[in-house]
Amino acid sequence: MSVDGGAQRLKTEADEPGWEVDPDDDWGVAVVATVGRQLRLRREAVGMRAAELGTATGYGEDLIYKIESGKRIPRPEFLDKADEVLAAGGLLSAMKEDVAKVRYPKKVRALAKMEERAVEIHLYDPLNIHGLLQTPEYARGLLLMRRPAYTQDEVERMAAGRIARQSIFQRDPAPELSFVLEEWTLRRPLGGRLVLRPQLERLLEVGRLRNVELQVMPMDREEHAGLAGGIEVLKFDDGSAVGRSAAVANGRPVTEPKQLHILELRYGIIRAQALTPRESTAFIEQLLGET
Repeated sequence: MSVDGGAQRLKTEADEPGWEVDPDDDWGVAVVATVGRQLRLRREAVGMRAAELGTATGYGEDLIYKIESGKRIPRPEFLDKADEVLAAGGLLSAMKEDVAKVRYPKKVRALAKMEERAVEIHLYDPLNIHGLLQTPEYARGLLLMRRPAYTQDEVERMAAGRIARQSIFQRDPAPELSFVLEEWTLRRPLGGRLVLRPQLERLLEVGRLRNVELQVMPMDREEHAGLAGGIEVLKFDDGSAVGRSAAVANGRPVTEPKQLHILELRYGIIRAQALTPRESTAFIEQLLGET
């Protein structure tokens, strides 16, 4: 909660873009409706008005009603504060995990679920630094460039989804991760040079992880096996795998051995044509010094 001129200013929807419920997300709608119903029941059980709960949590009365009616995704810190104010004994706080997933688009949740299961992931993106490697500022910068333009709510929702997927780096046991990045994506200051510098630092940080191999494809290469588009290959501990590329099956996920073989063959050649991980680290450090 913030203080302005000695008076408490309660948060409104305009203060927190990107926390609206997607009406087409049936599971998300059900989760948020359940949380809102529990919040209202706890509030009424202790005899507290919505305006009083809002004051105690730093939210406006209208925002409280929207959360209770299932039209607004509550922030995790709001659930913790409401749990404390309403003496809910952890009931509201316990819902944070599901609520956090609701904020991300359905496609992002499906992708994150596969990444959580994968023991090996190979990724090549010819157009941008891959989402698993992006800083929040870089992710927002990319999303803001989209035409037709996304709304601010959509930008915040999708950026949050990308960053949430990066929990894969904290998994234990950790999956084996391989990235191939194009040199031009590291040089172009999308969002400004103040955004590019921490992005390059983030790449160096991730590249130092033992389970990560990060390689750069230089622009001066005369041969390049990745001109047909990006490649994603995820392998699981049961021996199964799923892959995707714009050049195979029109970008749809594939599991057939023949199509997976094509993707793995192309990815292997791309890696052989790129700088080694050690050379790539030195190259990124050089770019960072120039930025």
